[in-house]
Amino acid sequence: MQTVDRKLIDAAIRDQFPILATKVHGKPLTYLDNAATSQKPRFVIDALDRYWTGQNSNVHRGVHYLSQLATLEFDNARESVRRLLGAAEADEVVFTKGCTEGINLVASGLVHGSGDLRLGAGDAILVSTQEHHSNIVPWQLAAERTGARVIPIPITDDGEIQLDAYLDLLKTARPKLVAVKHVCNALGTINPIKWMIEQAHAYGALVLIDGAQAGPHLRINVQDLDADFYTLSCHKIYAPTGVGVLYGKRPLLESLPPYQGGGDMIRTVSFEGTTYAGIPAKFEAGTPNIAGAIGLGKSVEWLEQLGGGSLDSAFSAIEAHEAALRSEAEAILAAIPGVRIVGTARDKAGIVSFTMESAHPHDIGTILDSEGIAIRAGHHCCMPLMTRFGIPATARASFALYNTMEEVERLESAVRKVQEMFA
Repeated sequence: MQTVDRKLIDAAIRDQFPILATKVHGKPLTYLDNAATSQKPRFVIDALDRYWTGQNSNVHRGVHYLSQLATLEFDNARESVRRLLGAAEADEVVFTKGCTEGINLVASGLVHGSGDLRLGAGDAILVSTQEHHSNIVPWQLAAERTGARVIPIPITDDGEIQLDAYLDLLKTARPKLVAVKHVCNALGTINPIKWMIEQAHAYGALVLIDGAQAGPHLRINVQDLDADFYTLSCHKIYAPTGVGVLYGKRPLLESLPPYQGGGDMIRTVSFEGTTYAGIPAKFEAGTPNIAGAIGLGKSVEWLEQLGGGSLDSAFSAIEAHEAALRSEAEAILAAIPGVRIVGTARDKAGIVSFTMESAHPHDIGTILDSEGIAIRAGHHCCMPLMTRFGIPATARASFALYNTMEEVERLESAVRKVQEMFA
């Protein structure tokens, strides 16, 4: 591999993403907003086209050809996600609209559940100060409805979870649940979630992992992690928007009440009462996002093909490539006068957040856009995190497997232009 021209490898991958040939303001598109959503490879786009033009039908119970064909593709996608997550069985994979719905599903289940799976007055829910709003607000709503308490886990100046403080909170608060992200979308910090899960379980707490940012960057194995719940936002993993995943251990999913009522989640219905289908159907009321799920399955297949049939190989290459891009970007941006890198954890994914003394992040984003460079500017749905660092927002460049060192150099040139304009 080391003897092959890196530019040829980059080109071979980039050629699979049609949108990357786009010109923005007359300049080549440099897409560095992958933490918000990734671009889609032709392999996935073609699969969606085949579905809409030759397979479109509702899934399950249909006896005609198109329904059987769509059902087969839909069920194959669930098995593909099982492989992606390293789950024990496909029935532990629930299709959702996204990571946010998966978290809300679990929160609702704990509000309306029974026994050990029911939140009550005084119960503690630990969430880290890194969390996306979608892993804070559902727990606040659950707390309002049950009398539970949401307790933040503090972080360091580097953007890492304070592990000593976490242990102290486990000991003193004895939480019912720990909800924490695998990778911080605003900083790129990779949290030691396997250790955190182990510690939480030692104190009897359930653990939900927000894997929205881990999915595109890291090889995940929910069995090895021993996660109780794990969510994915799949439009970040080269799949369509509007599709996500909730993984849950079978006994937990079987014990949680349904999230919504409707078709396909029932076994029998009468006016005397209703019995529910088994998992995962119990949590998938109504017509699902069939095309989205099929596209997700194809994105997993595409990743496997990149790794020569191995997701392990694919993600090993992805991690190494993105780490090189992030390291170079951090080094060259930090050398620009007035630039501050926000989030300097020892273990990071391909995300670089920064501020400039002379320019607001929105001004940075606007000027970079004029150079054809797409980044994200704002609080990244992490307002408590921004408050922790005493800033309103950051500019964020986030990398994917199709980004190149040449694009990192374009980023540097554009940020220097911002510095010159606002100096």
